[in-house]
Amino acid sequence: MTEERLSQIKEQVYKDPRPAEHFAKYHHRSRTTKPNWVYEMVRIVTSMYGWIFFRTRGIDAEKVPARGPVILAPNHFSFMDHFFLGTSIRRKVCFMAKSQLFKPPMEWIYSPGGVFPVRRGFADEEAFITANTILARGGCIAMYSEGGRSRTGKLSETVRPGIGRLALQSGATIVPIAIHGSSRVRNWKRLRFPKVTVLYGDPIRWEQVADPPREQQQEVANAIFAEVRKLYAHLDSLGRRGVVHERRELRRA
Repeated sequence: MTEERLSQIKEQVYKDPRPAEHFAKYHHRSRTTKPNWVYEMVRIVTSMYGWIFFRTRGIDAEKVPARGPVILAPNHFSFMDHFFLGTSIRRKVCFMAKSQLFKPPMEWIYSPGGVFPVRRGFADEEAFITANTILARGGCIAMYSEGGRSRTGKLSETVRPGIGRLALQSGATIVPIAIHGSSRVRNWKRLRFPKVTVLYGDPIRWEQVADPPREQQQEVANAIFAEVRKLYAHLDSLGRRGVVHERRELRRA
């Protein structure tokens, strides 16, 4: 069987020329206010879209703790990944997103919906302060080990240390997640809608470290993504039906 050709992702702008002060209001909102009704509205719309067109299904979503600080750590293929991973859980998930998205009219949805910016092209300490603030109040954050979306439709060979830094600084529970099938979501313009499966892994956690060295950050990030790779390979090997059957057999046993 020939491999399906993927539509090209639009060329990325890797440096946001706007000053850091421009994004202060978004960080302030995320630090002081929880996601509001906009989050629920977007969740309903995107969940319906995911269920109808991509037959989205979450497996083992109960592994996400119902309360307390949690970092969701999925792989990243599609702009829809944010919504796919939140479809099967009731927690409101705050997202760290590239700063270029914060322009009218979408900024009026992102910010009230719990999304906060990472200023592209700079070491953005404000993004980490915001993320740690949300986790300190018992919130739930989604962060991608790979950083940006994969352009090849395959898992990245390398990961960024950022998620390791956040895991260590916050001491939050990490839930590795494999999103399978979303690499082909970009082919929707060809009227091709792949089946998307979200497999939630076992929670893991590291002891809190106030100022972890970069080597330790990278080590933790690598360990988190290693779990994501295992989950993804499991879905690749057994398929959705096989994993669901396996889970049923385990519960019966």
